[in-house]
Amino acid sequence: MTVELTLNVAIGLALLVLLYAAIIREVAHRTVVALFFAAIVVALNFFLRYTEFGNFITAIDLDTILLLMCMMILVGIMSRTGVFSYIAAKIVEKTHASPFILVMVLSGITALISAFIDNVTTVLILSPIVIEAARKIRIDPRPPLLAIVFASNIGGTATLIGDPPNILIGSAADLGFMDFIYNLGPAVLLSYAVFAGLVWLMFSRMLRRPEEVEISFKGEYTINRSLLVKVLSVLAAVVVLFTLEDLLHYPPAIPPLIGSGILLFLVRNELTIEDALRSVDWTTLVFFMGMFIVIKGIEELGVMNFIAQGLLATGGGLDVLMLLIVWVSAIVSAFVDNIPFVMSMIPVIASIASMSHIDPAPLYWSLSLGGCFGGNGTLVGASANVVVAGIAERYGVPLSFTEFMKYGMMVTIATVSVASAYLILRYGII
Repeated sequence: MTVELTLNVAIGLALLVLLYAAIIREVAHRTVVALFFAAIVVALNFFLRYTEFGNFITAIDLDTILLLMCMMILVGIMSRTGVFSYIAAKIVEKTHASPFILVMVLSGITALISAFIDNVTTVLILSPIVIEAARKIRIDPRPPLLAIVFASNIGGTATLIGDPPNILIGSAADLGFMDFIYNLGPAVLLSYAVFAGLVWLMFSRMLRRPEEVEISFKGEYTINRSLLVKVLSVLAAVVVLFTLEDLLHYPPAIPPLIGSGILLFLVRNELTIEDALRSVDWTTLVFFMGMFIVIKGIEELGVMNFIAQGLLATGGGLDVLMLLIVWVSAIVSAFVDNIPFVMSMIPVIASIASMSHIDPAPLYWSLSLGGCFGGNGTLVGASANVVVAGIAERYGVPLSFTEFMKYGMMVTIATVSVASAYLILRYGII
């Protein structure tokens, strides 16, 4: 099978390269860059009459936008209770203020929670705690922030509901919750062990305090108990609704949408709607909207199909296909949102399995590991990355694209290497 590089595909690839070059060089804020390229893609498709404008509107994943916005409202109200400072102080006390132990405890908690609650929700809740804890022991908050977002993308790979690509794969391939844990759980545990070693190599110098500090929290806690009870009650209900998604078949945005509406009503006498909405990171939400439009336009130009058909053209056996899928998925997912790529790859894998008469399951596991682990590669590789960057910016500790990529690529290469070895040893025929 030959793969033809058409003019449309070449234009799409060029736009993609220019987009990420602009973000990496920080010629403007990433949201400005995303909107600028969204305008170019829409104009290009309009003049080529390649797709209708309505398709770009529907490309904006309202489910994702609403989920993020409503969870930001919930977490924002929760931050007003003072509980984040309290939890941060307790974690610091239990880890004896050791920066490395603190980071590993927070990373472990993040990875575990991300396996059972989507990783975006997890980092929304934990990022303020991480920043508070880092400031209490007087270290740079960026290393622990990077560590938890990397951990969230690794931990979320272990289950059907931990990362959106897994939901797509599970639905298309009829793979259940325990299938993911049984097949991907060992790979995630091995990758996390390697990641823990990487944290020491990457951040050990940055985690050294300039001097020993006397840390005392006596009399520091001021918790609004009335507000906290309301927030925790609503948040518990939201978590329960998250766990019932598969049974009742509603979109992931429904639980936080219901929860934020109820909570805003309950706190109406304590907090104005204007104050509550100030906790929403509108800049990050607009960035996502712009990127959804850009990726849709590039999809329409045939870039995703070009990459997918290139895999088919190799004609390799199971081992070669697994390695190709896991690495191509990781590389592409580092620079393009992994959701549209996974969506385009699912039918390709089905075709490969049909033509080659092989079990498609190992190829789906390769797609999941590559797509999820690859999300750690750059700042825009996964939704959780962008959310953490937005929170960090609001707290005065911005994460640049190049700084994120410097460490993220190391984590991606290491974890995808572990995943490759795991796939070959468990499912390979060599």
